[in-house]
Amino acid sequence: MAMIDPRLTDRVALVTGANQGIGAAIAVALAACGAAVLLTYKRLDPAEHAGDPAFPEAYGRLRARDAEEVVTRIRREGGRAEQIEAELADATAIGGLFDRAEAAFGPVEILVNNASGWVADTFLPDARDRFGRALRPVDADSHDRQFAVDVRAPALLIAEFARRHVRRGATWGRIIGLTSGGPEGFPEEVSYGAAKAAQENYTMSAAAELGRYGITANMVRPPATDTGWITPVVEEAVRTTSPLRHVGTPEEVAEVIVFLASHQARHVTGQIIAMS
Repeated sequence: MAMIDPRLTDRVALVTGANQGIGAAIAVALAACGAAVLLTYKRLDPAEHAGDPAFPEAYGRLRARDAEEVVTRIRREGGRAEQIEAELADATAIGGLFDRAEAAFGPVEILVNNASGWVADTFLPDARDRFGRALRPVDADSHDRQFAVDVRAPALLIAEFARRHVRRGATWGRIIGLTSGGPEGFPEEVSYGAAKAAQENYTMSAAAELGRYGITANMVRPPATDTGWITPVVEEAVRTTSPLRHVGTPEEVAEVIVFLASHQARHVTGQIIAMS
């Protein structure tokens, strides 16, 4: 049987939040298909959750590292990749990411909005969620931290992607975001859920408006995915409630992202792909 060619050779991708977890797996998978990848990331302070039994120490270390290990792997396997640390909450940083990609590889053709400013906030008086993780009340800070990274940054990235695409007369483009099912509400992570719902809406609007320029725009809703934060308590909850009784891997999510970027998905747009 002939292998399917996704036709991604020499395409240029920008993947946010790509120093670890799902973002890193997406960068590796796209590079394996021949795309050149700019990985963005922000190193997070492991002390934020130090001593919290619901956050494994190894997860804190993963979130605190740069993307050098991922870039080295891609290059070792024959791919092309560069990394840049970026504060996506800073609106002035957005254009520079595209400038960096263009200087290294050429115009960005695949945008993957993966980064998140996740916080666990709630309207309840509870100090801990059902998995034992620390909760904080919804306030201006929790809202702004979440929405700056999960809503404003993706919107500005899409806008910059679209402006440059149209200006150069391009006819092929992919916008892919990651979500968690925000429109239904997200108890104990309420700002996260609301932000993901807003990101979905921006992406669906992009699908409707930008299709005439050859751009598809879709969202992927991964299952609970083991990026280092899954504890035995969370794993048991997933295995007893999810349809496939399955904790996902970053590589499984990356496979769906690659499909949506591929030639085979050229007529797939305005969709929210729910994984189980």
